Order: sequence, then C-alpha cells, then structure tokens
Amino acid sequence: MVSRSYSNLVELASGETPSFGLINRRIPRIMTVAGLISDVNVDDDQVESVASDLSSSSVHRDRIIIVANQLPIKAQKNQDGNRSFWSFDWDEDSLLQLKDGIGDEDIEVIYVGCLKEDVPLNEQDEVSMILLENYKCVPTFLPPEMFTKYYHSFCKQQLWPLFHYMLPLSPGLGGRFNRSLWQAYVSVNKIFADRIMEVINPEDDYVWIHDYHLMVLPTFLRKRFNRVKLGFFLHSPFPSSEIYKTLPIREELLRALLNSDLIGFHTFDYARHFLSCCSRMLGLTYESKRGYIGIEYYGRTVNIKILPVGIHMGQIQSVLRLRETEEKVCELIQQFSDQGRTMLLGVDDMDIFKGISLKLLAMEQLLVQHPEYRGKVVLVQIANPARGRGKDVKEMQDETIATAKRINETFGRPGYDPVILIEKPLKFYERVAYYVVAECCLVTAVRDGMNLIPYEYIVGRQGNETLDKVLKIGSSPKKKSTLVVSEFIGCSPSLSGAIRVNPWNIDAVADAMDSALGMADSEKELRHEKHYRYVSTHDVGYWARSFLQDLERACFDHVRRRWWGIGFGLSFKVVALDPNFRKLSMDHIVSAYKRTTNRAILLDYDGTLMPQVSIDKSPIAKSIEILNSLCKDKNNMVFLVSARSRKTLSEWFSPCENLGIAAEHGYFLRMKRDDEWETCVPATDCSWKQIAVPVMKLYTETTDGSTIEDKETALVWCYEDADPDFGSCQAKELLDHLESVLANEPVTVKSGQNYVEVKPQGVSKGLVAKRLLSSMEEKGMSPDFVLCIGDDRSDEDMFEVITSSMNGPIAPKAEVFACTVCRKPSKAKYYLDDTAEIVRLIQGLACVSDKKSLC
Repeated sequence: MVSRSYSNLVELASGETPSFGLINRRIPRIMTVAGLISDVNVDDDQVESVASDLSSSSVHRDRIIIVANQLPIKAQKNQDGNRSFWSFDWDEDSLLQLKDGIGDEDIEVIYVGCLKEDVPLNEQDEVSMILLENYKCVPTFLPPEMFTKYYHSFCKQQLWPLFHYMLPLSPGLGGRFNRSLWQAYVSVNKIFADRIMEVINPEDDYVWIHDYHLMVLPTFLRKRFNRVKLGFFLHSPFPSSEIYKTLPIREELLRALLNSDLIGFHTFDYARHFLSCCSRMLGLTYESKRGYIGIEYYGRTVNIKILPVGIHMGQIQSVLRLRETEEKVCELIQQFSDQGRTMLLGVDDMDIFKGISLKLLAMEQLLVQHPEYRGKVVLVQIANPARGRGKDVKEMQDETIATAKRINETFGRPGYDPVILIEKPLKFYERVAYYVVAECCLVTAVRDGMNLIPYEYIVGRQGNETLDKVLKIGSSPKKKSTLVVSEFIGCSPSLSGAIRVNPWNIDAVADAMDSALGMADSEKELRHEKHYRYVSTHDVGYWARSFLQDLERACFDHVRRRWWGIGFGLSFKVVALDPNFRKLSMDHIVSAYKRTTNRAILLDYDGTLMPQVSIDKSPIAKSIEILNSLCKDKNNMVFLVSARSRKTLSEWFSPCENLGIAAEHGYFLRMKRDDEWETCVPATDCSWKQIAVPVMKLYTETTDGSTIEDKETALVWCYEDADPDFGSCQAKELLDHLESVLANEPVTVKSGQNYVEVKPQGVSKGLVAKRLLSSMEEKGMSPDFVLCIGDDRSDEDMFEVITSSMNGPIAPKAEVFACTVCRKPSKAKYYLDDTAEIVRLIQGLACVSDKKSLC
C-alpha cells in the first residue's frame, strides 16, 4: 500500500513529478500502485536548476512537520457485528508526540509517518482523513514487500548494525550491502517526500526529520524546494570514520544529510564522528563560532546541534498517580521488600546490542564473589520484544534464557530465583511500578544511541506522596536511587552521578553492582537529587524547543539569499549565495574586454590556473601559450600573484617575457622577465627563522605527511598529505605555539587550507594590486578593465583593493571583475566553478587578443 506519490511505476522510475494541490491543506485521494526506483536517480528534471524563486511573506514559525518512520499513533481495528472500524490513540511510548512538549499554542504540529498496523487498500482514504482531522497525522502507506526490504532488511540488517559498530565480516554478522535493498530504501524516502509535498507550505513550514530510516529524505525535499527549512536528528550512534567508510553508499548519505540546515546528535562523540567523516570523505572543514558548530557547504552553513533527548516528564508523573500503578507497587513490595529482598532492575529490548547476557553474567559473578547476597538480591530483567529480525536476535534470546536458567539452578532455592526474566510485553504503568520499587537500575548496553531507561527510573524513584506512603518512607523530601550505566550509551555523559562501567568487563560490572548495593543512603540521596534536577529540567519539551529554536536561527537568512540546485541523483545540492554574487559570463567579460583599452589582469596560480590536487604543479605548455597571448597585447598588464618563491616562478614562467610576477604573496615583484626584482615593503630581517624553524621541525617529526617549505622571507608548514583530523589539530597547536614564540618579531602567523605560514608583517597580495593600479595611473593608463581571479583567503585582499578603487586609480566607469573559484562566501562579486572554467575564460580573452593582432 502506498500513498499517492506516483500514479504508476513508469512515472516512479522515470522521476517525473506529479502535481499536488494544497487546497485547504487536505490530503488527496490515495492511490495504490507501488514500485521501486530502478536506479538512485532522484531527479525530476534536468537538475542544473535555476535559482529558486520562492518568496516568503513571513519568517514566523507557524507550523512544524515532524517526519519519522512511525507515527506516534496506536491503531486498532474493531469489530461491531458485521461492521469493522478503526480506533486511534496517541502512543504513550513515542518520543515524537511533541505538541504538548513544545508548549506553544500558536504552533501547529503535523506528523508524517507509517502506522504499525497494516491498513487494507480500500480503507486507506478513510484512515487518512480521520488521522489528519483528529490527530494532525499524515500516514504513509507502504506495500508489505517494500516495507520489509526498506525497514527489516536495509535499515535493521545493514544501517543499524553498522551504526552500532558491527561490520558484516561474514554473512552471519549483519547484512552485506545489497543494491536492491538500497533502492528500496531510496524509494521509500522518495514516497515520504511526496507525502510531505501534499501538506507542506514551503515558504513558512519547518520540517523536522528523525533518525536513520530517512537519511536521504533531505535531498528529495531540498530538490523540490531549495529554501525549505529543514532539520534532521539522528537518534542512533554515528560510528567512527573507520567504521562508516566501509559503507558503499557513504558519500550519498553524508551529502543527503548536508542538505539539512541543522543536524542534531545526542552526544559530542557522535557529532565528532560525523564531522570527521565529512572531513575525510568530502574534504569539508568545520568551525565553531560563538558556541555553534557549522560546516561550510557550497555557500551554506550546515549547523550541528548536540543535545541529548529527554523524557515526557508529565506523562510519567501522570502514570505514577494511577491507581493501577499503586496496586502494582504494593504487589511488588510484597514480592520483594517484604521478603527481605533487594531488587536490581534491567529494562531492555531483546536485541544484540543491549548487553542483557553480559548483565546476567555479571549477576552470576556477583553471587559467586559475594555469597551473602544469595537469597537477598534479585535481578529483574524486563526484555521487551526485539524490533528487528534475524538469526542473531534468536541466538541472543536463546543465550539469555539459558544463562538465566543456569543462574537460577545454581543459586536458587525454594521461593527464590536470583534472576527473574520477564519476556512478555508490560503495560507502561507496570514498568513504572518496577522503577518505583527497584533499588538500582542496570543499563549495560554495548552500544546505544541514547537509552532513556535511566531517566524514567529516576523520575519513578522520585515518586509522589501517595507512593511514599505505600513505600513507608515518610514525608522526607529526599529520595534515593542508584544507577549502573554503560560507558557506551548516549545518556551516560549527562548522568555524572551514575556508576559508569565497561559492560564487556564482567568483573567490573559485578563490582559496580556491589558498590551500588553497599552505597550509603546519604550518597544515594545526593546522586538522585543531582540526576533528578537534570532530568526534570531537560525533558523532551526542552529538547524540542531548543532544537527548533536553533533551526529557526539556522534558516533566518533563507529569504534574502539566492539559491541554485546543482548535481545529479543523490549528489544533488544547493548553493546559497548573496544576491549580488553571480557566475562570470564568458559573453559578458569578452564584450567588456573588446571595448576597453587599458586592462589590468591579476591571476593567482595554485588553485586558480593549476588545480590544488595536481601532483606536478608546474604550468603546462597550453597555460604558457595563453599567458603569452595576453601579454603580447599592448593594452594589457598581466600579473601572476603567487605564494611561491621567486626562484620557482622564474623557472616556470621564463618563456613569458612580458609577464609580471609577484612572489611570496607580493613581497618580491618584477614587472617583466628581464626587470630586476623589487620589494613591496622595506627589506626585513629574517633572523626570526632561527626561532620558527625548530618549532616547525618538531611538528613535522610528530605529524606524518607534513612538510616545511622554506622561502626567502617566509616559512610554510604544509599538512595536505597528513591525516586530516590530526593535521588540523596539529596546525592549531602550531599556530598557537608560533604566535607565542614570535610575539615580539615583525611577522604574521596565518593558517590556510592545509598550511600554517609565517611571513613579514604588511605583506599581502593586496599590495600587488595597489602597486599595479598605481603604476598604470602614473603612466596615464588608468585601467578601464580589471580582472582579478583567485581561490583562497590570501586573494581576498586583492578583491578588496580593486572593488574599493573605483574612484581612483581605476577609471570611474571601468569594467571590474573580481572572481573567486567555486561558489562560497567571498569579497568577489563573481565566481567560476573550477580551474578548467578559468582556463577556458582566459583562453577566450587570449583569442580576442590574437585576432586583434592579426588585423
């Protein structure tokens, strides 16, 4: 069963876009034909799209569309005689029931997702309308076969194990990558996108996507609406780059996530791993500004949010007040406390990463090492049904049952079992009752995204006045609780009062259980107070409000910027630029070049005329030929401005007789090949090198792949061949170190893309631009055409000089072209995509000069 995303399989496979109406924000009738995308091409048309013309009438956040694999809804089909009907209610276990948590009546919350129950084809229309009108929910219907491939196969057998650090080293260890399952995953994400299209107002609505089931959805939405306000939160761990890079579709997922405006993670570790993957696999850098981490991605800043999710405080507190809860607490007290037994509690899903068997082994070790606990301590393990399927889940379940049975046979006695394994699903109030009675909660997962069981336990132990009377603890405001938690779960960093353990170390877990049992009441009270203060103030409402506030901030300037969509398939991305920043047109510049007579041309070399990735950096014969053609034109003054040494540049460009060269960022300068070298600033003493060289050598020895380039007036430490994370870390340390030891020297220490440079103060490429323009003015040749092209920070000085010289020495009506490489924030007003386009542009100008010389 599938929503009306496409009317037939051909339409789905071809990527043609159907039209959707937004009349009264109603859901269109639901069609029933499903299919798989034959390839992962997500384009609806030729993707090299023009800038989006969406205009927003208001930046007020009036509606949020929350998208997840499952709706926060429980559905049940009832039978009344011959008539059947559906009944629905909110799912109390779902985190995504956020309307009450957000706490703003002016905000409308729409939910998009699947139902857990299978809805027959002929009932989908009715169910959709009921859910939309009564619950603001938009169900996405998927055929069983597609859902199995997407969820049970790709999500649960491939993504989920990998994100939990399980590599498919053999067919039995997680699922090997399967292209057809990946196509099913992409297909479902596209169906979700189409479902959102049916209700979204792209000018005003915010879309918040949840978890790894929908990781490519941001690309589909960004493709349809370049300016869509889009947030994504990952509820699972994000693995280290060494694990993640084994995924065949690693770059597709990263680029899809980067089509979001804000990406959220539970912990810094997860965010750090994501940033490292972006750096190592996509070559992207990130920086922190005023407390916010951002990745620069094609002119957009993709913000990173680190905030663990909380629990529904009000929900648990309301359950604590139920009569059923009180009765269950009384039953448990009679079963344990009145028998002189202390309850240790574990609540986990029956899956391979929850560490249930390790917990049971630790309990066994505790009873072996401490015989005094036999008959007095009971571990109650609530094992919720597994969400996934597979041989590994069955094996783990069998091992858990066998281990519990062995422990009970070894240490049990009539009326006493040290391990009570509860495999049947419990109602929420029953689970809360166990929280209330348990003296200690054990969470020994070997890997888990967040795990909110400790938070629920803390609130359960806080209780209320009625339960205090049942527990016979009096009216004291001080409550107590004890937690033993794994180091490998997302909530561990926020629970500083918990006993943290390595779940793989059975002896350490057993010792932690012993410490928890023997802990003084006063210490238990202090730890509980600290935990409850955090949990009660960082609930799910706080988490949602904080995320949406940052999402609004991240999307604040969407309206004023120009947007382009570029790329094909899942490589699609958008470029967001200042309205005045545009691509340099060949026709435009050639026209200006033809009608002008005094031209100044300034060109950077590395990254501009020569790609950064080239191993051989020397110019090719074609580049020399183009430069000579430009230089032969008597109306041109052509300058090559580079950070390289004058010796290197002299050798490389010796065939260019009339080419001006500025070496070492403009410290050395000559107007023609046969002229003497001049300096733009007074000669400097380079004795500072005696201080800087030993420091750089130290970092070179400790950073494999780094090198030192010793120029006449500058020193450069390069780390482009080093590990990107370690190189960047070392560069920051080196920058601080050099600034400290050279504080009293007349030099400047700067960092750039994969380098740290020390050079004399006052030297910049901007000085070269000033020198050239002033020289032309002195000769009575005020330039009426200025072209300046560069690719990095050092070239921004040239851009600033030429754009601020319109009133002199540049002619008042001069044609000025400051051009950078790639679309990115810059002082230049134009851009070209790469060095190949730059070479074609320069070649076009050279052809004009060659034709003119033949006339």
